Amino acid sequence: MYKGDLLPREVYERIRASQNAVLIDVRTDAEWAFVGIPAIDGLMRICWQQYPTMERNAGFVAEVEGAGVPKSAEIFLICRSGQRSAAAATALTQAGFENCYNVAEGFEGDKDAAGHRGSVGGWKHAGLPWIQG
Repeated sequence: MYKGDLLPREVYERIRASQNAVLIDVRTDAEWAFVGIPAIDGLMRICWQQYPTMERNAGFVAEVEGAGVPKSAEIFLICRSGQRSAAAATALTQAGFENCYNVAEGFEGDKDAAGHRGSVGGWKHAGLPWIQG
């Protein structure tokens, strides 16, 4: 099991305070392009699932390792709402990464009463820096 779930603002503050922290956005390239990405130093974009089939990226762990992320680094994983990133955090933990955290609420948060994302929780709703991909 990964280290735990943290809210976006806490993740943002921890990344800003650490030279060893990494935020990995595990969403698809389509989401990065059309929804936006966190605007922070140290952001990595490695898909957990491949668009459009949404088939799991079997090379995910190898891509993180290949990017040179130390096994001891604080690694925060984010997706749309926190589900895919939790699975990715579990996979990295099972591969020997010691400090993996899931970003609870994700980038867009849960759906509101009208079925839209972005107004109930998440990185964007918390007012944290982001840019259009």
